[in-house]
Amino acid sequence: MSPAHWIYLLGLAALIATVVARKNVVGLAVCGTFVTALVYSGSVTTGLAAVFNAGIVAARELLPIFLIIAIVTAMLGAMRGLGADLMMVRPLQRFVRNGHLAYLVLAVVTYLLSMSFWPTPVLPLIAAILLPAAVRVGLPPLAAAIAIAITGQGMALSSDYIMGVASGLSAQGAHVPAGAIADRALIISLIAGVVALGVSYLRDVRTKLLDPVVAAAATLDLAAAGDGDAHAGTHREAGRTVGGADGGAAATATLTATGPAGPGEEPAKPGARARIVAVAVPLAFAALLAVMLLGRFTSLVPDIDDGQGAPLVGGTAALALVAVAVVADRRNWLQSCADHFTDGIGFAFRTMGVVIPIAGFVYVGLSDYSAEILGMPDGAKGPALLLDAIGHVQDHIPHVPVFASFAMLLVGMVIGLDGNGWPGLPFTGSLAGELGHAAGADPATLAAIAQNGASWTGGGTLVIWSSLIVVAGLTGVPVIDLARRLFVPVVTGLVVATAVAAVAL
Repeated sequence: MSPAHWIYLLGLAALIATVVARKNVVGLAVCGTFVTALVYSGSVTTGLAAVFNAGIVAARELLPIFLIIAIVTAMLGAMRGLGADLMMVRPLQRFVRNGHLAYLVLAVVTYLLSMSFWPTPVLPLIAAILLPAAVRVGLPPLAAAIAIAITGQGMALSSDYIMGVASGLSAQGAHVPAGAIADRALIISLIAGVVALGVSYLRDVRTKLLDPVVAAAATLDLAAAGDGDAHAGTHREAGRTVGGADGGAAATATLTATGPAGPGEEPAKPGARARIVAVAVPLAFAALLAVMLLGRFTSLVPDIDDGQGAPLVGGTAALALVAVAVVADRRNWLQSCADHFTDGIGFAFRTMGVVIPIAGFVYVGLSDYSAEILGMPDGAKGPALLLDAIGHVQDHIPHVPVFASFAMLLVGMVIGLDGNGWPGLPFTGSLAGELGHAAGADPATLAAIAQNGASWTGGGTLVIWSSLIVVAGLTGVPVIDLARRLFVPVVTGLVVATAVAAVAL
């Protein structure tokens, strides 16, 4: 391997070491991009331009994710103006009777909502409605954050079964139907999630429930967090760890933008229009889900093309935003739509923008993006630094399905270090195709394993520069502590799920 390969790998290792040391990772990613490009090209100007080009490429590739988060957040913001968001979730509060049930309810509700809307946009809604009720009955905020992260950032995002973005990316390289990967990814994510939830329950929930006095104090702290003052130190600490001083402000802003009403702001009193919206919006998405599932498993309706889940959900959410704005205020609905969409865009970039420079550094090692980042001529083949490094050890992987499965899990987790997990899925799909044929394993299963490894790692359970910081900020717990408590349950779940997949799928 060339010096550029070693510089790139050292950069990845430095990112991990920096996280352990609780230091900023964005600046390191920028420096890593510059040095890697400099060593590869031998040109200072190429290295400087690569830093900017990497950000452009990362922003472009991540834009669909940013956009759908923005649209769904805007829709939820419009519903909040009517009080419909409260009515949509409030019936679930009756099931939150003690800490044990609160843990289960939080997990189930987060999973169902995240499967339909993606986890990041629904986090403020969950934190505003269910989290105070869960803490009030004795569930520690850290345990609540664990349940939300495992089911939302882990289980729902790793399968992405409804929108199908992740499986579509994996299928690009594996050359197998995206539906086959999605089915296997769903099973693997469920196994990993159930195991992770069980381990976390035994370690962090069952014996650590709060007594009524402590629970009442914790609930008051969570309510105060909605005013933007409580836990400011925790939020600022999380911001310094991940992306500088603005990270804490972003976490706090998510509450004030889409969470509980701030001081001096009267929450909307739900009325007939709120009831209509609270019923109509879930029904619209339920109908969309039913059509997608019928198309996939029956011949009653045409099958929706692979990768069309996200556009359909995004389009439905956008039209729902317009409809809710019209119902809320027929005179000013045009301005209302614009305001909510602007808030949604701001929320998406506040919570996920820190991923751009880190993803840009990872993209330098992927041949699909490196040519553009390095300013190479059109049609030129860019270096595949990460692929070459993995290919260097590929021949040492025993051609046995079980070894191939765990190798794909490890590769997926390395890919997930970008803080997103999905940009490298075409690469893991290609590797799954090669290893699958050589080891006699199913390429779709191997691609699904890598997809889970990448999504659980970068999607928001193990990497603190991901959307995990949003979970930490909204629950008022340090992001470092949350990531550390998640490590053992998540890794245990992934290992068990991979073993099952290697034998049974």
